[in-house]
Amino acid sequence: MNDFQGRIDRLYRQIKMMIGIGKLTTSSDAGGVQSVQYQTPLEVKGNTPRFCEFGFSSGLPPGSDVVIVSLGGDRSSTAIIASNNQSFRHTGLQPGETVIYNQWGMFVKLTEDGIEIEAKNKPVTVNNATTVTINATEGVEMDTPVLKVTGNIIDNSSSNSKTLKDLRDAYNSHDHDVKNVQGGDSTRTSETTGKVVQ
Repeated sequence: MNDFQGRIDRLYRQIKMMIGIGKLTTSSDAGGVQSVQYQTPLEVKGNTPRFCEFGFSSGLPPGSDVVIVSLGGDRSSTAIIASNNQSFRHTGLQPGETVIYNQWGMFVKLTEDGIEIEAKNKPVTVNNATTVTINATEGVEMDTPVLKVTGNIIDNSSSNSKTLKDLRDAYNSHDHDVKNVQGGDSTRTSETTGKVVQ
């Protein structure tokens, strides 16, 4: 009976040790699995793998809460399966909404009414795209002091191949016949425009 009770007690302790909560102190994002160090009231443990969903990864700020799983109740074999940081958590989501956010207040939020991107006065960069296509049913609006394009601009591109530079060059070099000019030494062709469009 005592042996049976001992096994029950041991199993109970293992179950209690299977899940715990700690605070992250440091992390490393090198290698195939992110590795973190956490602390609890009883221990400080490093080189602990942190598992995330495929396609999503984040670098946890120090002090983040982590959920610790001990495989088989063995505290020497642990992994991190969930995390949260109360200081930076994005709040106020409505049912069905999803957000990606960071500790500096930037976020991408998917709502029922549309997609909201908050860049917090930082650059937004798209790299190495062969083509960026925007399919908008009503229009594209840019509220900006200046629009800069390093290459050419073509409007009505489905039916037009002329760039804005082509149009500027044609305007700057054009002339035309002047009507009702008397014969003799009079010039019948106007000079090119004196005001050059850059």
